[in-house]
Amino acid sequence: MKRRRFLSSTVKAASVAAYSQLLPPELRAFSFLQSTTPKTTPNNSARPQVALTMDDPTLSLGSIVRWQEANGRILKAISAKDVRASLFVCGMRVDDADGAKLVSAWDQAGHLICNHSYSHKFYGEQTSYADFAVDFLKNEKVIAPYHNRTALFRYPFLKEGDTAEKRDRFRALLKERGYRVGHVTIDASDWYVSQRFVDRLGKDPKSPVAPYRDYLIGHLLDRAAFYRQLALDVLGRDIRHTLLMHFNPLNAFVLPDVMAAFETAGWQWIDASLAFEDPVFRSEPKTVPAGESLVWALAKETGRFEDRLRYPGEDDVYEKPKMDAIRL
Repeated sequence: MKRRRFLSSTVKAASVAAYSQLLPPELRAFSFLQSTTPKTTPNNSARPQVALTMDDPTLSLGSIVRWQEANGRILKAISAKDVRASLFVCGMRVDDADGAKLVSAWDQAGHLICNHSYSHKFYGEQTSYADFAVDFLKNEKVIAPYHNRTALFRYPFLKEGDTAEKRDRFRALLKERGYRVGHVTIDASDWYVSQRFVDRLGKDPKSPVAPYRDYLIGHLLDRAAFYRQLALDVLGRDIRHTLLMHFNPLNAFVLPDVMAAFETAGWQWIDASLAFEDPVFRSEPKTVPAGESLVWALAKETGRFEDRLRYPGEDDVYEKPKMDAIRL
């Protein structure tokens, strides 16, 4: 199953213009520079805050980069910002000795180790509540050994059930087990950009990473801008955001640049544990089908933002024509 405007009023125009020069001309049309400044914010002097949350650590990254190098690069990039992220572990991808080494490196660095199910099932009509629940419980055994395991669960594909009954039954199970949902507020399609990068290298191993890095940065900042503005309009305040990214080859190479770009655009990186303390993460939107970004779901629940909401919130179908147009 496929999965899948922020510029703070405090960001100076000169800084924006300077960053835009990092993007080649053909990419600027899709960059964060097309986004609008939030109309209102409770504290104009405060920087918007965002935490890094990473899904799907895996030993299988193809021939582009070995998992040991990817893991080291990603952890180094996060450490350089002196923050702690959250790692959402899908058990089937790390359920052996090497997988334990991969996750242990995150645990030892103080990052949150969270449940992302064992088999990454899509919680839609093809998956019953019972099967989904068993898969969730199976993954508890995978993350149990880690000191920093945290009772946060993230739904695969951000899909929380295709019926109200299934949605509510699983929410009840989470509460029974002491869990909260590890919601995403800034959703994106970094996984697809990385997939295109890997496909290109398979055809031409000498292809440069820079165009994919620049596209990814523009895409992520655009999505951050969109979801920040939507949160402001729905809730009337800035929230602590959580950015969804994935453990993949492209992020292994460019995460330092991504994190620097967010700072250039005015964002402040914070610990994931701090982000999840924001009261917004206790929300339970009554949408069906349930899921997507938490901000998306809260906006959908109001019925007042239909002209701004697409379904699914993020997916490859939105990025494919853009990337095709610039031959990435």
